[in-house]
Amino acid sequence: MKDSIRLFVAAVLPESLKDKLYSQLAAFEHPDIRFVPKQNLHLTLYFIGNAATAELESIKEKIKETASHYPPFMLRYRQTEPGPDAKKPRLVWARFEPHDTFKQLSRELTQQLSGEKPSKEKPIPHVTMARFRKDKPKPKDLPVITPEQELELQVNGIALWQSELATPHPIYTILKVYPLA
Repeated sequence: MKDSIRLFVAAVLPESLKDKLYSQLAAFEHPDIRFVPKQNLHLTLYFIGNAATAELESIKEKIKETASHYPPFMLRYRQTEPGPDAKKPRLVWARFEPHDTFKQLSRELTQQLSGEKPSKEKPIPHVTMARFRKDKPKPKDLPVITPEQELELQVNGIALWQSELATPHPIYTILKVYPLA
């Protein structure tokens, strides 16, 4: 068994939402943009990073306890665009409207799992759809796609994911799903 494991906490996306979001990527086709594989799409709440394997059970308990304090909530999709800074983008993301429960849950996970006070920046609910190649100039004149029909993500639970670095994309595995209260 390895001494450490790379982890993050995220909401699982239903296949129907993945399909709708993924269909938008044709508008971002460019040799210097790498699409995230559809099976890797998720909505991150907190990136843990490398953690000692011996801490895994404690991490699971903290996530379970935190999840039990929050009700399910609905996120409304806003748009897919280059971001997070439109002037200096590094990825293409599907952004959702800000939501208080998402913000509070993300902040509590940060505090419980890192022991640090969360930053004052508001966490932005989003799904990373593609990344720009770091060694190439950023593509220009990329679109902003707004929905033709309203899309929503019902968040009923959160999951602990393992991320194994691999080429050309990391391999993600859901270790445990935790229902919200």
